[in-house]
Amino acid sequence: MRANFIFSEVWIGLRRNLTMTIALIVTVAIGMALLGIGLMINTQVSSAKNYWSDKVEISVFLCGKNSPFENCKNKGAVTQAQKAQLEQQIKGMTEVERVEFENQAQAYEIFKQTYANNAALLSAVRVEDMPESFRVKLKNPEEYGNVLETLRTADGVANIIDQRQLVDNFFGFLGTLRSSALIVALIQVFAAILLIGNTVRLSAYNRRRETGIMRLVGASNLYIQAPFVLEGMIAGLVGGVISAVMLIAAKIVLFDGMQQYFQLASRMTWSDVAAVIMLTMVVGVLICIIASFVTLRRYLKV
Repeated sequence: MRANFIFSEVWIGLRRNLTMTIALIVTVAIGMALLGIGLMINTQVSSAKNYWSDKVEISVFLCGKNSPFENCKNKGAVTQAQKAQLEQQIKGMTEVERVEFENQAQAYEIFKQTYANNAALLSAVRVEDMPESFRVKLKNPEEYGNVLETLRTADGVANIIDQRQLVDNFFGFLGTLRSSALIVALIQVFAAILLIGNTVRLSAYNRRRETGIMRLVGASNLYIQAPFVLEGMIAGLVGGVISAVMLIAAKIVLFDGMQQYFQLASRMTWSDVAAVIMLTMVVGVLICIIASFVTLRRYLKV
């Protein structure tokens, strides 16, 4: 009997405040969708970072015949003795896990694969134009400082490129995008909390006669508050379902589509998306329940 009364009160409240309820659902849906996208970006960035951290190398380019770099001026091309000495020096570093030598022919093959669609550039570059290099794999990619400082001034070294710096620039952009999405989501969540409070206050005001009668007959605070809290919970649940659909669409359109332009290597799985959806739905329902309960405690005299 009590349950039927509570649900009838919930239905009455939803009908009386239909416009506010729809606005609440939309706000929760957008807020949770933005929060979910921020979390998905965070998952994608973290996964890609873990993948590429194990793949990045330090490229040590050697002086060629006409190298324009300062360390090669007036010294000519690197000699075989300098190559052997430099290779032994690199292998002797405790930070180094593996060293591979890349000759001009190998470098040219990689160059052709990279710029296969640029016929003009391929026709202008010859094998002898490509620099020789050592590809250095570190045990810990974070510990590159000593290796770079030591090799920069070594004889025969023209230039050093730390691939991690190139990767970090890209992931720095994604990190900024992630932070922006989370900030916007938090603003939307705050707006949802305010809207929930206004909706509950309006609902409580419209039903002040019913709540007054319930107080007179000795109904408990929790019993009086239950319909209002359930209204907020239902709105949060519906908004969470809508946000789940939006997150699924974001996975297909945004994150899977991004793989065509950026080789992130690690694709976000549906289990990752499911975890984000569950989290955002729980958050959406919880903020609706908490906001409704707090608002009633303050504005509904029971």
